[in-house]
Amino acid sequence: RREGGTWESISWDEAIGLVVSRLRELRDQGQAHTCVFMHDGQRGPMSDLIARFCQAYGTPNSVAVGNVRADGPPLAHYLMQGWNDHAGYDWENANYLLCFGGSFLEAWQPTVRQLRAYSHMRRGRPGARAKMVQIEPRLSVTAAKADEWIPITPGTEGVLALGIAYIVLYEELYDKEFIEDHTFGFEDWTDEGGEEHIGFRTMVLRDYEPEKVAGITGVPVATIWRLGREFAANKPAVAAGDVSEQTNGLFSQMAVQALNALGGSVAVPGGMIRQRDVPLTPWPEVVLDRIAAQGITMPRVDHAGSEKYPLAESVYQAIPGSVGRGDPYEVGLLFLHRTNPLYSGPNVRGFYEAFDRIPFIVSFSPFMDESSERADLILPDCTYLEKWFYASLEPSLGYPVLGLAQPVVEPLYNTINSGEILLTIARELGGSVAASFPWADFEELLQFRLRGVFEGGRGLMVRGSFEEFWDELRARGLWYDPPYEFEQWEEVLTTPSGRLEFYSQQLRDALETLAGHDAQKLEALLEELQLQARGDELLMPHYEPARFVGDENEYPFHLNVYELIPYAEGGGATAPWMQEIFGLHIKEVWDSWVEINPGTAGGLGIADGDEVWVESPVGRIKTKARLYPGAMPTVVNMPLGQGHQATGRWAQDRGANPNEIIADESDLLAGLPAGLATRVKVYRA
Repeated sequence: RREGGTWESISWDEAIGLVVSRLRELRDQGQAHTCVFMHDGQRGPMSDLIARFCQAYGTPNSVAVGNVRADGPPLAHYLMQGWNDHAGYDWENANYLLCFGGSFLEAWQPTVRQLRAYSHMRRGRPGARAKMVQIEPRLSVTAAKADEWIPITPGTEGVLALGIAYIVLYEELYDKEFIEDHTFGFEDWTDEGGEEHIGFRTMVLRDYEPEKVAGITGVPVATIWRLGREFAANKPAVAAGDVSEQTNGLFSQMAVQALNALGGSVAVPGGMIRQRDVPLTPWPEVVLDRIAAQGITMPRVDHAGSEKYPLAESVYQAIPGSVGRGDPYEVGLLFLHRTNPLYSGPNVRGFYEAFDRIPFIVSFSPFMDESSERADLILPDCTYLEKWFYASLEPSLGYPVLGLAQPVVEPLYNTINSGEILLTIARELGGSVAASFPWADFEELLQFRLRGVFEGGRGLMVRGSFEEFWDELRARGLWYDPPYEFEQWEEVLTTPSGRLEFYSQQLRDALETLAGHDAQKLEALLEELQLQARGDELLMPHYEPARFVGDENEYPFHLNVYELIPYAEGGGATAPWMQEIFGLHIKEVWDSWVEINPGTAGGLGIADGDEVWVESPVGRIKTKARLYPGAMPTVVNMPLGQGHQATGRWAQDRGANPNEIIADESDLLAGLPAGLATRVKVYRA
């Protein structure tokens, strides 16, 4: 149904028949590519299964939303080290941590691992205590628990990292052996064609002296000098975090990673490591018919990988604009799996308008969330206690870890595992689509994938037959294969040069290919991407001034949205216990608020607890003002997780959703949403 109508309960056979009929109709019309499948992109069988279904059906539009607050680091790792994923860290042996923006204790996955690592770093080694420095605009839980909080002007984290790099380079405190043996582009160099290039060292010493960096970041010169010396003197030292939610996020993230290279903190004890994959059985090749082969060559509806977003794999925030313009084509069918764009945004209003233009929407949500309320059909998924699935560990420990989940209770309602439904839809479509999904049911598919773990003959369980392995895996629910082996350079450095690249050849090649190796077209492309750097500097970690939506004179404050532990990846509002502990740092629960510096609030005539409007160029929301000394004078902070208009009685109609006023802005090169690029004004309601 659409909003304003009434829901009608139908049988699963009828519901699947409706979906199959619509899918067949699009294929018969040569419009298979207009099907869009938005999903959470999380590790596990469903993301792979959805991508496989899209390929077999004939659409390029598998659009992963992922964890949009932490998607920048993988791309920085890809450009500098050759692999596109988050990194793990050997926290137990680290002596010093420069944490840029990342919520180490609140929202860094896996959370339990982070909390244990923090305890070990602080008090787990007799006679040794790692120092932790938190760099962000807000006094978060992590900042409060760190040794030192460095307040910083939003969007300037990357230039601070380069200022710290200046100290390390100027005083020659960097790891010379690692730089010489395992990096590319550090010193000036001449390529095979005889063209001379400046290196990272020359650029940093030329452009990022501490006085200049202090003027941009608001961090005192003396502090920059001290941080640089401390970082170099306390090896192994790590620079980590997530600073990708600004329009300059990718290059800022590369600047943070450059510090690990200077400290030699890559693939060594106490340093950054690459998570090893679980040895699952590879997927068989997808069977493509003529329609599928044509469909997957069509442009993506989100323009990922195009001149608009050259390095992106998915750009979910671009969907509203594409649908509104019919660019590159009209969307004929939208699937939603574990994603709720009408709440999580950004550009929530744009998604509402886009939904009105899409003729058929199918949601797999087990909850009546905002997006499901606007769907035409709901195929409700089981909750995690009612179904089979597996998941590999989020990058952290380094060695492979796999967890197997299985039903512990029968489904309480008339729900079915989404994986099972997708297999059924594929069988009903028949032909090459069905041939690409030969498994009888979802459990058989899991066993097919997990047979690779058994055949690897390593790790926690080595058994004589797969049946024995499967029985024990079901009993344990866990498989792992320690230890992590350090200094495996062929796995950690997979760039064209086989080294950590300060000068990214992959970025150079991607841009030149898009521009057809034409200098004028390249210049036009860089202007469209709103990048200021040119030449060698463009291909290295450097500072691109951040763009913000809203004139500073009219909207004087940066809006900083953040996650608390009870946010629980977006589902905390539906759990009463999470609501009871939502804002313990200010004794605020079951509601939202905006944190304002007390001095700033006084100038606005706002008292603690007043109702206020927080307004951006795209709208305004009403919430409660809380005076918070941990807020910078030019920054106001709002927690994510409240302001639902659906999702049940515990979450609905309480607080405000800051996503409703976040502007549609992105790091165009990376295709990442710039969720912190919005300016606001605050006034009494």
